[in-house]
Amino acid sequence: MTHDVLIIGAGPGGYVAAIRARQLGLRVGLVERAHLGGICLNWGCIPTKAMLKGTDLLHQANHADRFGLHPLSPAIDPTRLIARAGEVSGQLSAGVAFLLKKNGVDLIWGAARITAPGQVEVTQSAVAAPRGALEAGRYSAPHIILATGASPRVLPGLEPDGRLVWTYMEALRPDRVPASLVIVGSGAIGVEFASIYAAMGAKVTLVELADRILPAEDAEISGLMAKALQKRGIAIHTGVSVSRLDRAADSLTAHLSNGMVLVADRLLSAGGVVPNVSGLGLEALGVVFRHGAVETDMAGRTSLPGLYAIGDVAGPPMLAHKAEHEGIACVEAISGRVPHAKGPIPACIYASPQVASVGLTEAAAAERGVALRVGRFSLRGNGKALVMGEPDGLVKCLFDAATDRIVGAQVIGAEASELIHGLTIAVSLGATSEQLAHVVFPHPTLSEAMHEAVLAAREGAIHA
Repeated sequence: MTHDVLIIGAGPGGYVAAIRARQLGLRVGLVERAHLGGICLNWGCIPTKAMLKGTDLLHQANHADRFGLHPLSPAIDPTRLIARAGEVSGQLSAGVAFLLKKNGVDLIWGAARITAPGQVEVTQSAVAAPRGALEAGRYSAPHIILATGASPRVLPGLEPDGRLVWTYMEALRPDRVPASLVIVGSGAIGVEFASIYAAMGAKVTLVELADRILPAEDAEISGLMAKALQKRGIAIHTGVSVSRLDRAADSLTAHLSNGMVLVADRLLSAGGVVPNVSGLGLEALGVVFRHGAVETDMAGRTSLPGLYAIGDVAGPPMLAHKAEHEGIACVEAISGRVPHAKGPIPACIYASPQVASVGLTEAAAAERGVALRVGRFSLRGNGKALVMGEPDGLVKCLFDAATDRIVGAQVIGAEASELIHGLTIAVSLGATSEQLAHVVFPHPTLSEAMHEAVLAAREGAIHA
């Protein structure tokens, strides 16, 4: 069967690109071997957030007396918590299948390999195909888009075994909640699972090679997160690595590079992810890679004419919304539209508290020689945060001192992931502090803290 576009991978980037391509009138084949919605929907973004919602409710229930309620004695049912995460993922996966069918996308079930330019061989998958999917075979298209995502990074000496040493996949489907858990890596994955398992009663220890947790985030925000986690009983060790791991029958011993020894039931290796580039036939085709990812231009074009890459396989930031954005840009370029420049990409961490950021940090601005005016506002001065019982947090806005344009923002605290979009719009449009100072924010809302942070960068916040 001949298509205009063949897309390999039905994660957020792949299925969104497929739907947009159909809207543009292209004949589309979408190849998937295991899960509609990809890792994000089935093993990452969605199920972890479903579990975190349960732990957030537990936290609120444990402090019910603050809201005028009789004290409660809630407890998490791990089996039900995990089951609900699967239910939410299943509902969304079914929704993706509906959208593909509605838009006339040909779903091809199996594992794909590019045998020649424009030629894809699909072999049978071990996972049963959804109803209506096309069978394995040979398919062709003048345009092929790689949207194969990423897989957990395997750290030397910490090879996952599915029982004692976990990836995020095992952490989402534990046979039981361990009494103690060591998490190696304190990026988004590590910090989110630290929140989840600490809430479920595990003694959690974070081990990070960098000198602070969340090393990709703003240093001030990182410090506030460390204090919040430690307040919840999570131990943190930075500037160290696991030099040796001894595995026993139902426990393990981690020897750290500073001489410390940690004994725990389980270990979660959360050292990030790596692009899924193997098994696709790319090396034989001479595709150019950069830092382990497929090198692309702003429209997703690779070094091989007719081959494109989007999302995680094309390199960082490895975020679902970035993949979706790139997927749309890619198929629009294929259909003849002029590729648009990629704007700043927000990043969110859904731990407790949440963290969200966009644009430059203070350190990044300093590296570029950009002089800043920085506005900060604590959520302790925000009425809605106090009403919610979530007063710990900070909104931070960074303005270019020369142009007055906002170049970055960071938020830590309640609903940070819902607040960052406003600041993302501001950074994308290059809004000035003067313009933002005159925007009217509704009261009482958390969003007022963004306005106060803007004012703090000028004459001063009102409620600070």
